[in-house]
Amino acid sequence: MAARPDRLLAGSPYPLGATYDGLGTNFAVFSANASGVDLCLFDQQGRREIARLPMPEHTDEVWHGYLPDSPAGLVYGYRARGPYDPQRGHRFNPHKLLLDPYARRLAGSLKTVEALYGYRVNSARGDLSFDRRDSAPAMLRGVVTPELFDWADDRPPNIPLADTVIYEAHVRGLSMLFPGLRPRERGTFAALGEPAVIDHLRRLGITAVELMPVQAFVQDDHLLQKGLRNYWGYNTLGFFAVEPRYLSNGSTDEMRVAVRRLHAAGIEVILDVVYNHTAEGSELGPTLAFRGLDNASYYRLLPDNPRHCINDTGTGNTLNLSHPRVLQMVMDSLRYWVTSYHVDGFRFDLGVTLGRESNGFDPGAGFLDAVRQDPVLSRVKLIAEPWDLGPGGYQLGQLPPGFSEWNDKFRDGVRRFWRGDEGHRAILADCVAGSSPIFERRGRRPYASINYVASHDGFTLLDTVSYAERHNEANGEDNKDGHSENFSANWGVEGPTEDPWVLELRGRLQRAMLATVLLSQGTPMVLAGDELGRTQNGNNNAYCQDDETSWIDWSSAASPDGRTLSAFTARLIALRRRHSVLRCSHYLHGREEIVPGIRDIDWFDEMGDPLTPEAWKNPLAHLLTVRRAGRESDGSAAILTCFFNADSEDHDFRIPGPLPARLLIDSAAPHDPERDLTDDKVSVRARSVLLVRSVVAAEGG
Repeated sequence: MAARPDRLLAGSPYPLGATYDGLGTNFAVFSANASGVDLCLFDQQGRREIARLPMPEHTDEVWHGYLPDSPAGLVYGYRARGPYDPQRGHRFNPHKLLLDPYARRLAGSLKTVEALYGYRVNSARGDLSFDRRDSAPAMLRGVVTPELFDWADDRPPNIPLADTVIYEAHVRGLSMLFPGLRPRERGTFAALGEPAVIDHLRRLGITAVELMPVQAFVQDDHLLQKGLRNYWGYNTLGFFAVEPRYLSNGSTDEMRVAVRRLHAAGIEVILDVVYNHTAEGSELGPTLAFRGLDNASYYRLLPDNPRHCINDTGTGNTLNLSHPRVLQMVMDSLRYWVTSYHVDGFRFDLGVTLGRESNGFDPGAGFLDAVRQDPVLSRVKLIAEPWDLGPGGYQLGQLPPGFSEWNDKFRDGVRRFWRGDEGHRAILADCVAGSSPIFERRGRRPYASINYVASHDGFTLLDTVSYAERHNEANGEDNKDGHSENFSANWGVEGPTEDPWVLELRGRLQRAMLATVLLSQGTPMVLAGDELGRTQNGNNNAYCQDDETSWIDWSSAASPDGRTLSAFTARLIALRRRHSVLRCSHYLHGREEIVPGIRDIDWFDEMGDPLTPEAWKNPLAHLLTVRRAGRESDGSAAILTCFFNADSEDHDFRIPGPLPARLLIDSAAPHDPERDLTDDKVSVRARSVLLVRSVVAAEGG
C-alpha cells in the first residue's frame, strides 16, 4: 500500500475470507452477535499494526468491506466488538486480535502468554473477568493470498475404493530421517514430493497416502512446558491454511507440487481433517479466532448454562455444525482443499461429532447430508472415525452411504486371533469377508470398512508383537495416557531382544497380520513404516513425540528384516491387485455358485470339511480355511483359498478343491516363489497364512 488507508469501501458479503482481485481485497467475516468488527492491517513483517478500519457493512450477519489498491501479501487480522457476557455465551473482547477463520496463509507465531485470554487468568472471578491487554504481539495473522498455481494436465487418479490401498503417514515423520534429502526439506511437502519417497510408495503398490493433519494447528502450552510438542496436529486453528512447519520455503505451492507429483505416480492424497473442535479449548482457553468472533455461534454450549462448552471431543470444545454459517465454513474449507490443492479425499477425525445434532448423533445430520449431496465433495473419498467421547459416541457401521469407516473391530479381532485368544475364529471370518454384519445395509459395499491392524493411534505393528504393556513414560503423564488394552503380546520378552526364536516369531506374526489385512475384503490401510518394522519403543500414544520415537527410521529399510518385510508387503499388494476376488466390491455370502459345487465363498476346517454351526462355536479353534471364487474376464473361474493357522504348532490343511492348485504366498516363508502343488495338502506353519489359487476353465475353453 502506497499510503495508509483510512476507510473501507462497502465490498461484498460473499465470498467469506480475504479475496484479492488484482485491484484490491474484499474482506468478509461472519458474526451474528458482534456489534462491530474492525479490520486490522500490519506492516510487511506483520509486527506493527498500521491501521484499524471498521467494517462498513453488515449483511445477513456478515461484516464486509473492500480495500482498494491493496497488494497481495497484505498481513491482517480482526477485532470484534460486542457484549462480554460469558453467562449468556458471549465473549467479545476488542483487545484481542483474531485470526480470520478463512485465512489461507499465516504469518508470525503464536506465543503462549496471558494476554491471549479474554479474561484475567489469575482473577478470583475466573472467566467472568475481563482482560484489557492487547494480544496482537503474541498472535498469528492472516496473509492475503491469491491463487495462481498452474496445475497444467494434473488429473486425479480416481482409483475406485475397492482397488485402493491406503498408507497412513505423517508429513514430518515420513521424511525426517529419509536418506539423501536436503536438511531444510526434511519433514516438509518438498520431501513428500521427492522422487525417492514416491518411488518407495510405488514399489509397495500404495494407491493413496492418508496424511495426518496438515491444516495449521497450535502447540499446547502444557506440552511446551514439558519440553514436548503437539506432533500429531489434532489441534486445528486455520482450516484453510497449510501448517507452516510443513513448508520448506513458506510457499503453499509446495504442497500443490507434492500432490501433482503423487498424482503423476498414480497415488491419491487423502487429508486427515479435524472439524470437530478448534485449538481454543474450553471456555477457559485463549481467544484466538472463533471465540472472539462469535462464541455462541461457533461452539456448542450447554443449553442451561451457556457459559460452558459442550465437550464431546475431549478437547474442551465442540464445533457447532448445526449452525448454518459454521456448517458453511466447514463445507467451504473442504471444497477449498479439493479445488485449490486437488486432494482426493478426507478422513474425518471424531466423525461422530460431525453428525451430532441437539439430540445426539444422527446419520441424517446436516453435515452428513450436505457432504453427500455436494457436487464436489460427494465425488471424493470420505472416511470417518466413527466415534467420539460424547454420549452414544461409538457408532461403527452407522455412518450413511458414501462414507467409509475406520474399523477398529477388524483391528482388535485380527490382533486377538493371531495372539491366540479363544473364540476368535468366527470373528476373523467376519473380518476376512468385509465385516458384513456391521456394514451391509443401505447399499453399502465391503470397501466401507477400512481394515487395519495398526494406525497412528496405538502400537505400531512391530510393537504389537513386542510389548504386552504400553510404555508412555516419555509423555510425562505417569504412563496413564493411551489405550490400556492393546491386544498385544511380547512372546516372552518385553521390547527388544536378540533371542532368535522370539525374533523369528515376531516377524512371522507381523507378516501374518499384514496378510490378513491385504487378503480381506474391504479397504486395506497400512501404517507408514510398518512395512519396515518400525517401532515406537512401546509408546502407544506418541502424539507429543516429535523425535525419533515417531519418525520412520529408514535405515531399517536396508536391514535384512526390513527388506524382507517390505518385499513381502509389496507381494501382498501385488496379489491383491492381480486377483479381483481378493477385492470384490460386493459382499459374498455363499449363496451363488460360480461353477458347480464352488460357491462365491465357503469356510472349511483344516481337513477340508465345511464348518458346522457347532464347529464355529468351538472356542479353542485357531485354524480356518476360506475359499473365495469369482469370474475372470475370459469367463474362467478363479478360486483363491486362504489358510490361517494361529496355533502354536504346524498343521497340514487339505485343499478343499478344485485341483490342481498353485501356492501364491506363504507368510512363514516370505522369500519362497510361487509354485505348483503336487497333492491336495499343504503344510501351514504355526502362526502363518498361505494363499493358493485354482482355475476352472470357461465352458468351451
